[in-house]
Amino acid sequence: MTVRPFAAVTVRAVRVVALRALLAVVAGLLLFASFPPRPLWFLAPVGIALLVGVSTAVPMRRRAGFGYGYLAGLGFLVPLLPWIGVYVGPLPWLALAAAEAVFVGLFGALVVHLRSLPVAPLWIAAAWSLTEWLRSSVPFGGFPWGRLAFGQPDGGFVSLAVVGGAPLVSFAVAATGAGLAALALTASRRARPARAWTAPVAVTLLGPLLAAAAWPLVRTTTDESSTVTVAAIQGSVPRLGLDFNAQRKAVLDNHVARTLTLAEDVAAGRAPAPDVVIWPENASDIDPLRNADAARDISAASAAIDAPILVGAVLANGDRTTTNSVIVWDAQTGPGERHDKKIIQPFGEYLPWRSFFRLFSEYADRAGYFVPGDGDGMVTAGGIDIGVATCYEVAFDRAFRDSIDAGAQLLAVPTNNATFGDTEMTYQQLAMSRLRAVEHGRAVIVAATSGVSAIVEPDGRVQQSTPLFVPDALVAQVPLRADVTLASRLGVAPELVLCAAAVAAAGFALVRGRREKAGAAARTSTGAAGAPAGGRFDKEDL
Repeated sequence: MTVRPFAAVTVRAVRVVALRALLAVVAGLLLFASFPPRPLWFLAPVGIALLVGVSTAVPMRRRAGFGYGYLAGLGFLVPLLPWIGVYVGPLPWLALAAAEAVFVGLFGALVVHLRSLPVAPLWIAAAWSLTEWLRSSVPFGGFPWGRLAFGQPDGGFVSLAVVGGAPLVSFAVAATGAGLAALALTASRRARPARAWTAPVAVTLLGPLLAAAAWPLVRTTTDESSTVTVAAIQGSVPRLGLDFNAQRKAVLDNHVARTLTLAEDVAAGRAPAPDVVIWPENASDIDPLRNADAARDISAASAAIDAPILVGAVLANGDRTTTNSVIVWDAQTGPGERHDKKIIQPFGEYLPWRSFFRLFSEYADRAGYFVPGDGDGMVTAGGIDIGVATCYEVAFDRAFRDSIDAGAQLLAVPTNNATFGDTEMTYQQLAMSRLRAVEHGRAVIVAATSGVSAIVEPDGRVQQSTPLFVPDALVAQVPLRADVTLASRLGVAPELVLCAAAVAAAGFALVRGRREKAGAAARTSTGAAGAPAGGRFDKEDL
């Protein structure tokens, strides 16, 4: 018998591990490449397939699966989130990416844990749903950016949003990827009985078939009995960066001026008259409820356009805190109903553990003192019930649920992306608005200070959009909807089912593995061969 030198074995092992690590990073890069502004949505299942393949091709421990998953998470999130550090330096960006990659690492560990179960790709996809839910929930309220669904507004899976929202879309993408990995693994085996193909083929086709079946449920703009003409104003900002609000009056003046220009176009017949006008988040960082000049300017704009305006404003509270609000402003009656942003952004609008994080960044004290609002997120302007999700809120599944339940016919996303420069952030956020349009079957109006502003149809298509960093106005006729989609009715239920399935599968795999390990130990103690039956579970995993 020839014995290979230990050093040769070690070098080979290091090379194998390095190759797997490289493939894991490539898997993450493929996930990143699937996100807007690139129309490469089909790379997402390929990225999942590669990561699952790395974790299932050979027996490994769960901690190895975590490591490969973590590397994939870095490959995915580091290039996805550089907008975090545009004006505050790389530390917050890299720290956030490193923290969020932990959840992708957890997925890698679950892949290893679940790989020997019957129909394993299905449970692996459910495990992705579980880790997305965790990442969207903790810590500090979660960070949903980078959910697979948010890369799919141009893809074939987006129709599933009308049935189960973002969770079902992400699950379908993950199931397709896990199925592809299982197909590749089956093809690589020497013995391939016909039944070995059944589960991989079925799970691979599950997502596309469900998506095809869901397309007839996606609402379009045809045969609408009720419509409204709406305008989105993009006033732009005097300069980019964290200090854009240093010229708060200039920002307000820009939005007033662009609204007055639109009023001139309407009077000249160059543009249709809007029934309601939507300004962006932070259009008036001068509190118009306290500042008479700001109130007068907004009223003048409303009078000129002859329509109520949804004004994004920062309101000062008596306790030195502030509220990020959207106020319905009418020239005749002044300020009316308002939406106070309920899901506020940690490390931006407020800073958890301020004294601690002050030790790491001089920008800590520049974080705001915003407090969350309450209410159902719906305002009525010009007789139109409008659901509002301000900027960061649109990333969360619950953002529009209360307003839809309250009867919102139209959805609005006022946003301010000036603090993120010319990065991909605004396109990533627009993709979320497009998914919400399909999910709830309603048009979505995106009004951004510096772009991209957009009119989104109920089927997720962008009817109109603006370029970045220029004053502009969009005017369009969009449908009003009173009925609700299946996704709106089901709410959180699809995600709960998927997460419960993942937990149940993980529990079953744990119990099964322990039983197989105990059986192997018993056989060994009686002199029998000791490997688990059929090699279905690696004893090193437990």
